[in-house]
Amino acid sequence: MIARDSAAAPYLELEALDEDTGTRLDVVLARRVPGLSRRRAQEMLETGTIRLNGRRARKGDRIGAGDRITLAQAPVPSDFPALPDASVPITVLYEDEHVAVIDKPAGVPSHPLRPDELGTAASFVVARWPETCFVGYRAREPGIVHRLDTGTSGVLVVARETASFEALRAALEADRIDKHYLAFVDPHAELREGQTIDAPLANDPRDPRRVVVGDLFDDARPARTELTAVITHARSLEVEVRAPHAFRHQVRAHLAHVGAPLLGDTLYGGPFVPGLARHALHASRVRFEHPSTRRVIRVVSPLPADLVALR
Repeated sequence: MIARDSAAAPYLELEALDEDTGTRLDVVLARRVPGLSRRRAQEMLETGTIRLNGRRARKGDRIGAGDRITLAQAPVPSDFPALPDASVPITVLYEDEHVAVIDKPAGVPSHPLRPDELGTAASFVVARWPETCFVGYRAREPGIVHRLDTGTSGVLVVARETASFEALRAALEADRIDKHYLAFVDPHAELREGQTIDAPLANDPRDPRRVVVGDLFDDARPARTELTAVITHARSLEVEVRAPHAFRHQVRAHLAHVGAPLLGDTLYGGPFVPGLARHALHASRVRFEHPSTRRVIRVVSPLPADLVALR
């Protein structure tokens, strides 16, 4: 293993070992590069910063005897502080000394993926409430109780101090935070009010951008999505969804699983819609017990204009 300091040279070069032969490249990288997880290795493969025997490596590549692996740049650390950025266009819907609820626009990531990244919800949070940089499980997710996909708009709950964060995370795990979403799908989709989609989800081993439905994967987790209302419009079917835990991509993957992918969600087979630059999903409202006062907090986020147009 050779680490490079020169900007012109690769950061790291590896030669395949006997035990690497026949193993997937991402597994080998996670095993041999300190601090690099398999998921992070897959992300680097997506960006083309890893080469195998001089060519751009692919996610499904398996290692052969004598293969040479080259990393063009250092792996990004798995955690780092979110940089403050008060310019992020986020509205505060509720705020007190313990808890806040913000309205995240579509296109704004929940947290940074690189140490120098600005423009995220986390950047806004630490700029407005600097004390949150000491709150939460990860420095890059300061006080953020749950995440939203970059393309999903709507309510995001933030804890401003550790006791509130721990209480809200416990409430989330116990299904005591009531989160509702508005989803828009094809108007001919066969969905009904009261329908429940109960199907485990796992990370897609072939595509790190996706999750898949199935219980045959090591990381599969039970997931339930409830359709609480269905309204038919000329251009869409509007579905109110309750997702008790809302794991990564849960609503998107579950609706696609029953043949009703979100409008604009091309990653999960949804149709392209002119004028819609993201998948049609909005975190519309949240209800929870305040961790300090025990008062019930209800917060609603208005439907953005690009989704209003689908009505």
